[in-house]
Amino acid sequence: MTATVTTPGARRTRVLSKKAVLPWVFLAPGLLLALVFKFLPMGKGVWLSFFKVRPFLGDKWVGLDNYTRVLTDHRFLDAIGHTLLLGIGQSLGAIVVGFLLALLLEGQARTLKIVRTAVFLPVVTATAVVGELWRLLYYPTSDGLINHALGFLGLGPVQYLDNPNTALWATMVMSIWMLAPYNMVIILAGLAGVDRTLYEAAAMDGVSLWQRLRYITLPAIRPALGIVLTLAAIRGLRVFTEVYVLTGGGPAGSTEVWMTRAYTLGFTRNDIGGASAASVVLLCVTLLLTVTVNYFRKRGDMR
Repeated sequence: MTATVTTPGARRTRVLSKKAVLPWVFLAPGLLLALVFKFLPMGKGVWLSFFKVRPFLGDKWVGLDNYTRVLTDHRFLDAIGHTLLLGIGQSLGAIVVGFLLALLLEGQARTLKIVRTAVFLPVVTATAVVGELWRLLYYPTSDGLINHALGFLGLGPVQYLDNPNTALWATMVMSIWMLAPYNMVIILAGLAGVDRTLYEAAAMDGVSLWQRLRYITLPAIRPALGIVLTLAAIRGLRVFTEVYVLTGGGPAGSTEVWMTRAYTLGFTRNDIGGASAASVVLLCVTLLLTVTVNYFRKRGDMR
């Protein structure tokens, strides 16, 4: 019989190969699902953006005509303006409100943990459900909760969602209410890493509250704010469900945003090529904005 000798180097290589393969075994189901339900449809959407989609007749190659037509459509240009206004407003509002909530609810008391859980509920509630609740709050008669409260002040009732001048702002308020608790959690994580001795030294030196926030708190939570800004840039352009549930893009297109316009092109007007082109443009803008925000965030961290 011939004895087989296994060298330590071969055994180490075999162990390393198992360690390298094992993570991919666990990742494989998730990657497969992402490939089938996300990346392949995404690639198909990019492909269809160059065609005039004609079911049962065969798709017709049109090149960049879909992009030209979408980007010169006045309703699409109006939707871009509404998207930017709504995205910037809800992002800044959610960051400010989330920061204030984090300052108010910071601490280790058990009651604060319960309050933080209650405040976080809008984040884990389905957006469609939240939208229906706010539709009841915005009910245009004196029976609505907000208009009923205004009645005690001798005001109202206000047509929040039926007035083109107020519908977009009403949607923005609901979005801030939904997004602020999520930002609060991230900022709370950043506040947990602030050195408390800095606050004690500042208090002994008679530093004002604003100066403590400016020179101690804000620099310490800069990484957390960078994450919040990156997520806000992505969410701001992809807003859809809030608008679709509350107003459907109305009245008179005053709340129509990028995603609702693409949805209308694809599922109402059966313009699959135009909807695909609008979605590809949104993807490119989102990637560009995300890269830009990350660049300035890393540049600020290096300083």
